[in-house]
Amino acid sequence: MKQSSSILALLLLVGAADASAEAARPAERRALFGELHLHTVMSFDAWTFGTKLTPDEAYKFARGETVMVPAVQVRREQGIDVTKPVAARRAWPLDFTAVTDHSEYIGAMTELDDPASQFSKSEIGQELHAGGRRAFLKLASGAFGGNAETRDLLAGASEAADAWNIEIKAANDNYEPGKFTTFIAYEWSASAGYGTHIHRNVIFSGDHAPAPFTSIDSSNPEDLWRYLGSVRAQGLDVIAIPHNSNLSDGHDFDWNMSNGRPIDEAYAQARALNEPLVEIAQTKGTSETTPELSPNDEFAGFEIMDRLYRGETEPVRRGSYVRDAWGRGLVIGDRIGTNPFKMGVVGASDIHNGLSASDEDAYAGRISGLDPATMMPTGEAVASELSVKPEDLGTRPTGQRENDPLQFASAAVTGVWAEDNTRESIFAALKRKETFATSGTRLRLRMFAGWHFSSGAQERGWVARAYREGVAMGSDLPARPRSAKAPQFVLEAQKDPDGANLDRIQVIKVWLEGGDYREQVYDVVLAGEKRRGADGRVLPVGNTVDLKTGEYTNAIGAPILRGSWQDPDFDPARPAVYYARALEIPTARWSTLLALRNNLPIPDRVSPTLQERAWSSPVWYTPGK
Repeated sequence: MKQSSSILALLLLVGAADASAEAARPAERRALFGELHLHTVMSFDAWTFGTKLTPDEAYKFARGETVMVPAVQVRREQGIDVTKPVAARRAWPLDFTAVTDHSEYIGAMTELDDPASQFSKSEIGQELHAGGRRAFLKLASGAFGGNAETRDLLAGASEAADAWNIEIKAANDNYEPGKFTTFIAYEWSASAGYGTHIHRNVIFSGDHAPAPFTSIDSSNPEDLWRYLGSVRAQGLDVIAIPHNSNLSDGHDFDWNMSNGRPIDEAYAQARALNEPLVEIAQTKGTSETTPELSPNDEFAGFEIMDRLYRGETEPVRRGSYVRDAWGRGLVIGDRIGTNPFKMGVVGASDIHNGLSASDEDAYAGRISGLDPATMMPTGEAVASELSVKPEDLGTRPTGQRENDPLQFASAAVTGVWAEDNTRESIFAALKRKETFATSGTRLRLRMFAGWHFSSGAQERGWVARAYREGVAMGSDLPARPRSAKAPQFVLEAQKDPDGANLDRIQVIKVWLEGGDYREQVYDVVLAGEKRRGADGRVLPVGNTVDLKTGEYTNAIGAPILRGSWQDPDFDPARPAVYYARALEIPTARWSTLLALRNNLPIPDRVSPTLQERAWSSPVWYTPGK
């Protein structure tokens, strides 16, 4: 009997220890940085641009290995006259990556590299091989919904390339749990009219995946979600991530479903389940907000591109930006009971040459990542990029104006707070939305919210207490206790180890009022003292960038910002959403660095400097019913 009691006591102790260890695990989460949107030679358009790097090589570059970039790719995309492959290596390795090649006719174009293939011998294949990008643009409308002969030819080329199996093998071969994580993935590239993006990146959790559901199958997101549901029914988890909502012309966060009817509860639930995240920044601009939508936000004009493929047409901004979506979600949720736009954030590159690089000096516009030591373009190729006037951009075969190269931004990055560098741990972080996005640096940002924190962010062990006493970003606040006046937040931002100091942390609040939403930006943690003027507004942190060299100093700002904040304008009757934004001190933009490197005038159509930044996933407050 004594022995049984001892065994029982031991089991209870072990169980208690396991429970304690499990409770401690969230506090062990660390920031991991990755890429969730990258294209290689397997993408239809990337091949026409000149890309030859494979998914396997893209993963190796992302993890910090040296890859040899074929000379034909360097000549076509960087305008550098080389005859041998060029070595390229990322400045700092990523922790995780998903290659997301376009699923539509995936790998078909690689068949043109084989002169004996049926596709190479076809009339369309020969036209594409000779005409490159302009031939692709001319063909695009026919290729994605044109005549049956074209579709059958492209489908046959895709099947012959065995591209999806190559994608799966590359992801699995490069997965090294604990060191580098890969995800099987693809891009569903649907449009609501030519040049109007409603694209999604589809990310699978495991080591296998069924054939992609493409926009050729359907261009309605609802049909994509049904496919994702069928994948889960097979025991494999999967999510979809909308991207470039800034180019959706109001479609991504519309009030209505694809059939034109107002969003109902079934749609809202399906969207919330299948799309827990949204891409807030990449090379084709940020999707947070714009000065037109947020006139009282002095930092709303960061890397805006909203005219891609649109020519002179005025874009629809409402329904195209993430802050607006969070506000609309509150309105819809209050009306039907479910918020369809309860999304966390990620950042990515959308680079089309297989080289996921995010530093300003590793970018020279458009679709390419670079190794600045070996691949930086020079001469006329640079001069034309930096000095072109909007009216001189020319037109595409479709009649639409070409893209403005100066509107492109360097790549963004996804940050997750995860226990381990594994598929299981990172995918779980993506699902629970404990994520943040940066404009390209390793700026670490986290936010917690609660009703009664026993201490602030300055106290030792504050992270563990924050997990116990509150919720992490990406979550819903629990029901408000009667004793709580307003939600409290604890925040921390840490600079990139090799980058610029920090300027401030802000909290942006969006709340429901009178059937619509309102927004306000609060400066909650500032670097330096006496930063507020007599009117209470925060004074600029300063600017140390030398426009003769592009260099800056960390003589201003702070390496770490931590603080606590309580909403001074809280109304418990109004639903609200809160997210954090951390800003670095000014540094030189890629266009400035490229101009200085080539002894060219700094372009005056864009700011010569920028403040890199990070955005957290939100926390939502819903009043009790």
